[in-house]
Amino acid sequence: MYDAAIIGAGVIGISIFRELTKYNLKVVVLEKENDVSMGSSKANSAIVHAGYDPKEGTLMAKYNVLGNEMFEDICRELSVPFKRNGSLILAFDEEDLNTINTLYENGTKIGVKNLKILNKDEVLEMEPNLSEDIKGALHAPTGGIVGPFEYTIALAENGVFNGGEIKLKKEVVSIEKNHVFRIETADGDVIEAKFVINAAGLYADKIHNLICTESFKISPRSGEYFVMDKNQGKVVNHTIFQCPSEFGKGVLVTPTVHGNLLIGPDARDIEDKEELKTVAEGLEAIREASIRTTKNVDFRQSIRNFAGLRAVSDTHDFIIEENHEVKGFIDVAGMKSPGLSSAPAIAIGVVDILDKAGCKLERKEYFIGKREQVYFMELSAKEKAEIIKKNPQYGTMVCRCESITEGEIIDAIKRSFGILSVDGIKRRCRPGMGRCQGGFCGPKVQEIIAREYNIPLESVVLEKDNSYIIVGKTK
Repeated sequence: MYDAAIIGAGVIGISIFRELTKYNLKVVVLEKENDVSMGSSKANSAIVHAGYDPKEGTLMAKYNVLGNEMFEDICRELSVPFKRNGSLILAFDEEDLNTINTLYENGTKIGVKNLKILNKDEVLEMEPNLSEDIKGALHAPTGGIVGPFEYTIALAENGVFNGGEIKLKKEVVSIEKNHVFRIETADGDVIEAKFVINAAGLYADKIHNLICTESFKISPRSGEYFVMDKNQGKVVNHTIFQCPSEFGKGVLVTPTVHGNLLIGPDARDIEDKEELKTVAEGLEAIREASIRTTKNVDFRQSIRNFAGLRAVSDTHDFIIEENHEVKGFIDVAGMKSPGLSSAPAIAIGVVDILDKAGCKLERKEYFIGKREQVYFMELSAKEKAEIIKKNPQYGTMVCRCESITEGEIIDAIKRSFGILSVDGIKRRCRPGMGRCQGGFCGPKVQEIIAREYNIPLESVVLEKDNSYIIVGKTK
């Protein structure tokens, strides 16, 4: 019997999970994939939005501003890369100038701090590689960039450390309620819980409809991206937006916390909630749109393209509420942008809902909020020598592009709560994220996984179940 069962292990569900482990509660996360952060949380713009865009009075506006302010402390506590680099929203004509003035007024009303309208010269002084065609910009200094999957994984590891449970490969197929909720998964497992929190992302409408009357629909919107080599990482220092449209915040050009440059996304409404393909037309449209922002990106330095899906609700706002028909069932749905930025504040909001719904919340006497992760290349020469002396595996370089050691990979495995895939290791400590995209380090990572888990090399998967890399020996 669990006090709370959370369905979905994206950044929203895992943020709630970690927040609930601060209390004397028995909490479990049910996730249909073989790891956390496998949906929208691993494929997005990695932006912590300042919050000037959502309309006043919406949940998006409320939680974006509150969540933005929390990121610095949480990331420091969990050893997650975060940088408050600020953002610029560019104006190219009179219509855009009116738009950024509207965004300034809206952001000021909802509590975004230190917004400022800049003229052309002020913008180009800050970002000399931008187009000469700009007329001005809105500067939002509280905007930031983060490692989104590192953030989600760190929250999950810390929640497990503090007594929470994560059950992977548990696709929910049935929910019933008598005195408590009875949740059945596709493999026949049954979990009972006093409260259920639906944080199933793209499938939140499906989970809702298992026990509640249909009241909202979630549709997938695809967005494609270019990841540029680190030699392009200094083209801009701020996150650069064009003015938003009905389809979202538009094509952005932004540095990443690891020194790359990210360009995208486009916006394409689709039907299939599993479709992650990139298309030539979409990528070309992103490239053309980005040229309006800056002509100084060398697209020959692209090292990867990817697509992510956004969960677009027909309510046009976040859905965060206890269902009025099924007491104890809480929807946390429609988490498109600014879902990542809002996540830490949403978690606190859900705790408040649970409190009002009758969940007995008693703070733990001992909650350990700190989580350590070694980033070997960020250490001083003295610190590197000391850690190698304690653990020689830190002296073995596995990923040359990102300078990731065997010690970092083994530490990630030791912290894990399931058997990790090659991409699971990649999301935790970055081997395979560099210029060669795992061409050199991939086989070595496979060997380390097989050795540390004591499993056959053939059973190591690239990412999802059945994505086998090798099937046997040829000689």
